[in-house]
Amino acid sequence: MRILLTGANGYIGMRLLPQLLEQGHEVVCAVRNRNRFTSIDELKEKVEIVELDFLKDSTTPEKIRNIDIAYYLIHSMTGSTKEFDKQEAEAAENFNKMMAETSVNQVIYLSGIINEENLSKHLESRKAVEEILYKGNFNLTVLRAAIIVGSGSSSFEIIRDLCEKLPVMVTPKWVKTKSQPIAVRNIIQYLTGVICREECYNESFDVGGPDILTYQEMMEQYAEVRGLKLWIIGVPFLSPKLSSYWLYFVTSTSYRLAQNLVDSMSVEVITKDTRLQEMLNIQPIHYKEAIKLAFYKIEQNEVISSWKDSLSSGRFKKELNKYIQIPKYGCLQDKKSIEIEDPEEGLDRIWAIGGNTGWYYGNWLWRVRGYLDKLVGGVGLRRGRTHPNKINAGDSLDFWRVLMADREEKRLLLFAEMKVPGEAWLEFKIDENNVLHQNATFRPKGLLGRAYWYSMYPFHYFIFEGMINRIAKGIKKD
Repeated sequence: MRILLTGANGYIGMRLLPQLLEQGHEVVCAVRNRNRFTSIDELKEKVEIVELDFLKDSTTPEKIRNIDIAYYLIHSMTGSTKEFDKQEAEAAENFNKMMAETSVNQVIYLSGIINEENLSKHLESRKAVEEILYKGNFNLTVLRAAIIVGSGSSSFEIIRDLCEKLPVMVTPKWVKTKSQPIAVRNIIQYLTGVICREECYNESFDVGGPDILTYQEMMEQYAEVRGLKLWIIGVPFLSPKLSSYWLYFVTSTSYRLAQNLVDSMSVEVITKDTRLQEMLNIQPIHYKEAIKLAFYKIEQNEVISSWKDSLSSGRFKKELNKYIQIPKYGCLQDKKSIEIEDPEEGLDRIWAIGGNTGWYYGNWLWRVRGYLDKLVGGVGLRRGRTHPNKINAGDSLDFWRVLMADREEKRLLLFAEMKVPGEAWLEFKIDENNVLHQNATFRPKGLLGRAYWYSMYPFHYFIFEGMINRIAKGIKKD
């Protein structure tokens, strides 16, 4: 089958792609920017890539005209709190128009469970998209999923943050809401299992795991699996806004996503039927086992995708290509260079920067900067990085975004997503003479931007000097 995979760079898309290729399908990956297609190189060679933005594009590319199946994995929940539902509806309308000019027979849409009458804005949007897609000239199969548990999923990472960092929690009343968490492995089985099954055409199916648990029970079982002591104290007076702030400051989620999650967590998401499970003979994975499988992937450094690498997890929602050219005028810079004995080892150290490795010098100052960033609504340092020594363009890296990661050119370019009065870049490059160049560039916004740079300059002097020396000499931490 020739398959169009929209959202190919997303959390589910990146996990679905290897399975589709393993089953022998021909896959066209739709991404907004081909430079951000971060799948492993051996998979890139096996797929076709097409740049598509369903909020902007109206013409149907030639590459997708001759397709049999299309996956609709486009979501905007982490975007604007007020407008994501309108954007999702518009994207679905444009998708239908584009599919009308193709040979597609079946569209598979991953949605959310929408059984209750009073739905959150997130689930109302899922329902609206489903209704729009049913108007398309194709056979639609909808999988309505509960929260997804797997390494890198937003639900798993938020529960992980809470349990690992807060042994004692004062929690809002939504922790008593019931859900039916499903392992990401089961989700992939469902997504591939419905391909070309006529009994699944123009049908919507609930899919969930075997356990019905409250969010509190999910945290307690997580703590049990991890061998953690956990005390949870529920209080009725934490408003949705306070709950959003609570999630934002304790976990690595953005405030926009925290708001939408809190809104959704008040709604029960429990499956009403098991038709598809029986039809495909899928063995559902229990919640505790899903946690163990997630940590196996984490410990083996095999996390394929993470919600944190979504552009909307950070400060900028626009395409990053506009920032890849560092401006020459109107900027303030800190430039440092040092000769490096072994460029490959130096490159390895650069490629491992951030996350658990840290920033090689003054890590406590970087942490303070991260806390301050959180206080003013930034992303902070908690996003970390998906892999300890692999970087791709578009990845999140603490409070930076990777613009370029080219080992052949021996160049890493980062763009700041922390809250600053201007725009900031951090570049590492090893030249043909084995000289490491480390350049920090800041384009200030008005007088406040210049005041910020000069107030930080004493810290920059010691931090950047210490960082380049330790990268060159192979000293990892303070």
